[in-house]
Amino acid sequence: MSRSERKIDHIHYALSTGQSRRTGLDELQFVHRSLPGSSVTDLSLSTEIGGLQWSSPIFVNAMTGGGGQATAEINTQLAEVAAACDIPMAVGSQMAALRHPEESATFKAARKANPNGLMLANIGSEATVDEAKAVCDMIEADYLQIHLNVIQELAMPEGDRDFKGALERIAAICEQVGVPVIVKETGFGIGFETAKQLNELPLAAIDTAGFGGTNFAAVENERSERPLSFFNSWGIPTAVSIVETSSGAPDQTVIASGGLQNAEDVVKSLVLGASAAGLSGFLLNILLTGGQEALVDHIQQIKTDMKMMMCALGAKSITDLHHSPLIIGGQTEQWLRVRGLKPERFAVRVPASFDS
Repeated sequence: MSRSERKIDHIHYALSTGQSRRTGLDELQFVHRSLPGSSVTDLSLSTEIGGLQWSSPIFVNAMTGGGGQATAEINTQLAEVAAACDIPMAVGSQMAALRHPEESATFKAARKANPNGLMLANIGSEATVDEAKAVCDMIEADYLQIHLNVIQELAMPEGDRDFKGALERIAAICEQVGVPVIVKETGFGIGFETAKQLNELPLAAIDTAGFGGTNFAAVENERSERPLSFFNSWGIPTAVSIVETSSGAPDQTVIASGGLQNAEDVVKSLVLGASAAGLSGFLLNILLTGGQEALVDHIQQIKTDMKMMMCALGAKSITDLHHSPLIIGGQTEQWLRVRGLKPERFAVRVPASFDS
């Protein structure tokens, strides 16, 4: 099977396997404030990642490209939606275009459709510095995402089996690529130990990409004659991964992703410590079933709902959300407790004053 055919397979299987909704975010509860002292008109959704200002913390996270005209059309539509909603967009892994230059058009389509928007290039941790520079140039990228996908590669019949030297390659890319670098997982979450390693690098952010959204082990196992089913439930849930990452990499900005679907998911992720939130598989499903207008409406509704929640919490900014108290229960609490990450500390925070 060619790489482009595999990209199309990924889309079909990602939609058919769905999202498990096992992010852990449903086990979190806000602490209500009856006197928030707030006003919807006086709060801001803006955030800063890698020195660049975003109008809101949400963005279209990496999904596709490299699969011929079908993926070019998806990237065009996603980029047009991102432009309409004034949010950043990441393209899928551009390694396909480096191996097969004719596929570069499937990624360039995103920049063509959104010439002035913030765009994130994407490549794997096996990449060289020159390859990293090439994918950034390909779409005139404002950022580079370097994805970590060990489990997907191991589950993929034709995938990589050697992951040595990745940290050193990432460090070299950070020093030489010329744009802010974000390291992201691909749906299996980043834990404390990995975050601690990444904390030493000059990154713009770490994207947790936790378990609970599109499951690429399940996707690859659908394609395999000998599925590695033990990987289907492998990973760190999104809510847990945000805390593990922010605890292990206290000097880094954290981006949440992995199964996020609505404003409540986003705001809970921000309260846990993230500064931005990427949505992908859920948005793709809306695009392919309801069209661009439905997707624009969904994203704009997320923004509106976020403001309502921030007003209720007395938070005038994304930074204020980092101080909002939160009750963590269920398996998420248990995981954090046995890992020594003190989930009770979120419950006793002193919230920011809206009027200060």
